[in-house]
Amino acid sequence: MFDKYIVKTGDDLSKIAQKFNTSIDYLQEVNNIYYENALRAGMEIIVPKNNEIYFEYYTIEKGDSLYGIARRYNINPDLLASLNGLNLEDYIYPAQEILIPKSNYSYYITAEGDTLSNIANAFNITSNEIIAENETIYLLAGQLLVHKKN
Repeated sequence: MFDKYIVKTGDDLSKIAQKFNTSIDYLQEVNNIYYENALRAGMEIIVPKNNEIYFEYYTIEKGDSLYGIARRYNINPDLLASLNGLNLEDYIYPAQEILIPKSNYSYYITAEGDTLSNIANAFNITSNEIIAENETIYLLAGQLLVHKKN
């Protein structure tokens, strides 16, 4: 689900986020980048891969909340927030785009200390299936792993 990307001269988080159909907040979270000016040409960062396969996009409208959107799409609100690099209490803005996970996949966001074995148990599949369905696995806290439901 993730690729490595080498930061090029002139790149900033906004350009990289747009290139990989993700948010600046999400890139900062998965790469532990606290300040945008910490990016340097030649630096290697983690970027999402093939979001369009696993997600659809939703544009925030006036009056929306993460809880309301999660209820509308029958999604766990914590998962919705995490996938978008947000906290449930964060303010969302009209016209902001967020990722909505597609219903025919299971999603798992890794935590510190996770192993392939305990993630496979969470999905009720084998470690080899996790490896086959997720091209790159870092097992860093906050990495998203996906499993296609039968």
